[in-house]
Amino acid sequence: MRSCFVEARCRRPSFPSPLSSQRGEGEPSPSPWRIVAFSAVLLLVLSSCAVGPNYQRPELNVPGEFRGPPPAAKTNSLAELPWWDVFKDPDLKRLIGQALTNNFDLRIAISRVEQAAAIAAQNRALFFPQVNYAGEVARGKNATVASPTPIANGGVTGSTASISGSASWDIDLWGRLRRLNESARAQYLASQQAQRAVAISVISQVAQAYFRLLALDSQLAIARRSTNSFGESLRIFSQRLEQGVISKLETSAAEAALASAAATVPEIERQIVAQENLIDVLLGQNPAAVARHRSLDEENLTLMIPPGLPSDLLRRRPDILETEQFLVSANAQVGVAVANFFPQLTLTGLFGQVSPELSAFTAGGANAWGIAANLSGPLFQGGKLRGQYRQAKSAREESRLQYESTVLNAFQEVSNDLVSLQKLGEEREQQARAVEAYRVAVQVSMERYVAGRASYYEVLQEQQQLFPAENSLVQTQLNQLLSYIQLYQGLGGGFGQEPAK
Repeated sequence: MRSCFVEARCRRPSFPSPLSSQRGEGEPSPSPWRIVAFSAVLLLVLSSCAVGPNYQRPELNVPGEFRGPPPAAKTNSLAELPWWDVFKDPDLKRLIGQALTNNFDLRIAISRVEQAAAIAAQNRALFFPQVNYAGEVARGKNATVASPTPIANGGVTGSTASISGSASWDIDLWGRLRRLNESARAQYLASQQAQRAVAISVISQVAQAYFRLLALDSQLAIARRSTNSFGESLRIFSQRLEQGVISKLETSAAEAALASAAATVPEIERQIVAQENLIDVLLGQNPAAVARHRSLDEENLTLMIPPGLPSDLLRRRPDILETEQFLVSANAQVGVAVANFFPQLTLTGLFGQVSPELSAFTAGGANAWGIAANLSGPLFQGGKLRGQYRQAKSAREESRLQYESTVLNAFQEVSNDLVSLQKLGEEREQQARAVEAYRVAVQVSMERYVAGRASYYEVLQEQQQLFPAENSLVQTQLNQLLSYIQLYQGLGGGFGQEPAK
């Protein structure tokens, strides 16, 4: 076995050995109690060592700042804000609160945390002696009490009664149990971060679904407004047709534009119901209408808060923290695989009474007791233990690569969100200018048509350009809000916190 298997930190205090000390003539031999005490101290010293590598966080190439727009003024990072300070809409806050309480995915994640905590408690129990009891009363002929298998004993019929308590204790000489406990604790911490990641995802989904619902409300209002506008154009064209000023071609074109605009209303209404049902599922409740009292234009999130430093992600994002705990667990399993090469020491004890008759239990001869120490270790396993060791090392390498990949993806997501926010802000500004210009064009074209200085094609053309531009502006506003939420989520923001009471 290679010496590189053992990587541990041990404290070995120096003390005189009572067994090897010089004794003068006539001096008594060391007492049994001193030998027991020395053995206990020796066991404690040995058990202070844990074989296998101690965990060290991998070195990462962390950039000094995020790629994207230049940072804003030096204030608190966006991720430092709790979610109830980010979202100002009272209806959205209420929905988020319900989701944190009733969402099924989050409740499942909480159950997984409880399972991981129970597993960690099971591993902690390995440090303590295991104490059990047993009792038995039997009577038989040509049989033993311990086994129902028949055995020839000359046809003797006998009775047996026993009651005993036993204890066993695995001495953690090489830190195997500590490595198992370290691995289980890391799995528990990983499950906590997974729960936090689910909470972040749920709140993000609720906020995004709510803003999409507000966007659909705006699009429905645009569709109805465009339907009314095309209806007004059809009324004007019909009056001029009756007067013989225009032909049937103009009224037919206006009627077709009206029908096309009206046809979008039922589709948007269908999408609104589907979006409301999606929000209800996130809230863990049956489908119902979602109350809302604000429009999309009233949702004003602060968009220029600095994101912080890339290194902050290593201590804030739950997916990064989760994968790091998986790495800690895999590293501890390497120590477990190393400890399997070494012998294991188990102490056992028994105390009880056994008698051929119940009435003899009080007799001194019925007492039974025993203590033993068992030392066992591998001699030849055909490469099994070495294979387990190599498997544990490969699993640790996989976890390390997964950790570094998660960190790199986090940098990418935050950088993309920062650039998206910047560019969507510029797009929204230009899109708003276009909508305002189209509104003026529609008004001027209608005035020119009524005055007889323009054709109906000019009016329809401006109307058909205005309403898609309004829908595009709504979509840009929505995308900006969604990017803001994605940035806050990507930074590992305060989604996992609880609101102040």
